[in-house]
Amino acid sequence: MVPDLSPDLSGALGAALDDALDRVPAARLAPVVDRLIRDYRSGTVPTAPILRTDDDAAAYAAYRMPATHAAVVDVLERAAARVPEPVSLLDLGGGTGAAVWAAAQVWPSLEQATVLEAAAPARALGRRLAGGAPSALLRGAHWEAAVLGTAPALPDTDLLTACYLLGELAVPVRDAVVDAAARAARVVVLVEPGTPAGHARILDARARLLAAGLTVAAPCPHDGACPVTGDDWCHFAVRVGRSSRHRVLKAGSLGHEDEKFSYVVAVRDDDGTVGRAPGRVVRHPHTRKGLVTLRVCEADGTLRDTPVPRSRKELFRHARDTAWGDAWPPG
Repeated sequence: MVPDLSPDLSGALGAALDDALDRVPAARLAPVVDRLIRDYRSGTVPTAPILRTDDDAAAYAAYRMPATHAAVVDVLERAAARVPEPVSLLDLGGGTGAAVWAAAQVWPSLEQATVLEAAAPARALGRRLAGGAPSALLRGAHWEAAVLGTAPALPDTDLLTACYLLGELAVPVRDAVVDAAARAARVVVLVEPGTPAGHARILDARARLLAAGLTVAAPCPHDGACPVTGDDWCHFAVRVGRSSRHRVLKAGSLGHEDEKFSYVVAVRDDDGTVGRAPGRVVRHPHTRKGLVTLRVCEADGTLRDTPVPRSRKELFRHARDTAWGDAWPPG
């Protein structure tokens, strides 16, 4: 059973962003956003923090924080029924704190949160955004300077998150961070962009987590090889509303955008009590009159197109309500 969720914090996050950013002219931030987008999409590993100034941190929070928050909420909500409720959280490379806001929304059980972030402007803005949040966890979160290297020493924690971080690390550092995460945490949550490169990084990290003795809790319903191969890649999506500031900064006309992401949730399951989905819908369901077809990653490690005709009645009703990323079959 999914635990009761805390009140939706997305509105509070939006209000905190407005309070912090309304005094910064969008015209000043727009070219910074353009540069950050180029930097993040370049595929090169940065040799210094990308967020070097207060304007860098403000631009990043304005254009990325709501989407990152929405993606991580989606991931954590799907994992909540399948992993132990955490009390402590360690967020690696947490930027301005999107993952901590997401964890506070999903798990009321959390009592302590620490964000490790190399960029001082991001830490400062993250503290400010969290300082007035309607969540004791956020208001009391610790923000610490940390540069991750090939021998990271991470404190023990119930839950460890690293969201949109692995692509910023050189491969030796990335591998060392994943290995350290597996040693430090009972539950490890890794989220990357929903691109072929992001999925490849998740697959590499997943293999290391399994080698360290953890079990995959989501999205995979198995610990075997990923059946999504060839030109395809496993990813999911969440729709995010755009503020007027966001539309200006990204020169967008629509009131929303779809944030695509790849992820893995792994858990140290020493007592064998952690459950996982019987299957996972890995594409938008295909619906036509009297038939819903679901592409499902099955517990046996295979990928199947599963037709659900109207004649199946109850199952058909569930199939019509099933979305990309949901568990299948229901119940």
